[in-house]
Amino acid sequence: MNSTRPLEGIRVLEAATFIAAPFSGTILADFGAEVIKIEQPESGDPLRRFGTPSEAGDTLTWLSEGRNKKSVVLDLRSLSGSATFKRMVTTSHVVLENFRPGTLEEWGLSYDVLRELNPALVLLRISGYGQSGPNRTMPGFARVAHAFSGLSFLAGMPDGPPVVPGSTSLADYCSGLWGAVGVLIALRHAENSGKGQVIDLGLYESIFRLLDELVPVYDKLGEVRTRMGADVPHVVPHGHWQAGDGNWIALACSSDKIFLRLAQLIGRADLATSETFETGPKRIKGRAVINDAVAQWVGSIPSAEVIRLCNEAGVPCGPILNIAQIFQDPQYAARGNIERIQDERVGSLAVPRGLPGMSETPPVLRHLGRSLGADTDAVLSALDGDMPLKRRPSA
Repeated sequence: MNSTRPLEGIRVLEAATFIAAPFSGTILADFGAEVIKIEQPESGDPLRRFGTPSEAGDTLTWLSEGRNKKSVVLDLRSLSGSATFKRMVTTSHVVLENFRPGTLEEWGLSYDVLRELNPALVLLRISGYGQSGPNRTMPGFARVAHAFSGLSFLAGMPDGPPVVPGSTSLADYCSGLWGAVGVLIALRHAENSGKGQVIDLGLYESIFRLLDELVPVYDKLGEVRTRMGADVPHVVPHGHWQAGDGNWIALACSSDKIFLRLAQLIGRADLATSETFETGPKRIKGRAVINDAVAQWVGSIPSAEVIRLCNEAGVPCGPILNIAQIFQDPQYAARGNIERIQDERVGSLAVPRGLPGMSETPPVLRHLGRSLGADTDAVLSALDGDMPLKRRPSA
């Protein structure tokens, strides 16, 4: 394993709050970037108070998501704070922000101003609706993004209301992930050209891009997909069933061959060989009959037995786990998906391990989220000794 962290030497100024753009910073920091989180005096990032409180005074959400970053207190709304930030920009590669569009401009920190100081600067901007369009100034949070993107309309039972699609922060995390990808692409471009650029993401866009075939299907056929519970439109059976011991399992049957294996396993080979259900499109028409047959079989035996038999037969199947079960699961343990670290403020704490796993340069958890302003003196006192980044000659 290479001891050199792949993003070492990359300096990131994180002038952002809550989760979206800060999650981009977390990803970059996990791989060695120096991420300096700029926080407002006294209050800091509201994420410090969002979620479950801890004895550190900051929430467990903050301790996990503020990992590997330096905390610097700086009032960007003041002339002195803005001036200091500009000095920091000359020695940095990336700025992350997710304020409402126009906020940086109000503070005299527009990209035009910043790139005069550092032409290679990469600016990631994440907001509810992006930097353009009629909704650009509207406030946006992940729940609203899920609704506007089309995801919430799909989540829930057919006869029920739209529900929360998993995590209420899904759009934030997805936007942070897209943002990190954009930053890495922009850094590569800046390395080759000497020119920075703006990455512009709307929270809703990060989810909208993940909605498989909704766009071409509507455009071509005019179909509007509705809520289907655990089912999916074009594959049957493909959903969730309750086993005989009360636990739930997920089963995915995405081809005729897999369905034949399942049908034989549950003692209903006739379903796979009859003209009524022999192909995927036909099974969709007979969704209720197929699902009922699977439900009767799954409900007759314990969940562990369902999973064992399905996997032996080559039918994808797994348990629907809660977090307590995840902590006990041997697969999670083998992959090291949960990492435990000793923290001076809260003692031992488990957090999700960084991703992706890499053979030579894996993500490294160095510390949890720091106390507000913990690194202000060290970072600002070193500012006078920092050299501005060299400008690459124009091609």
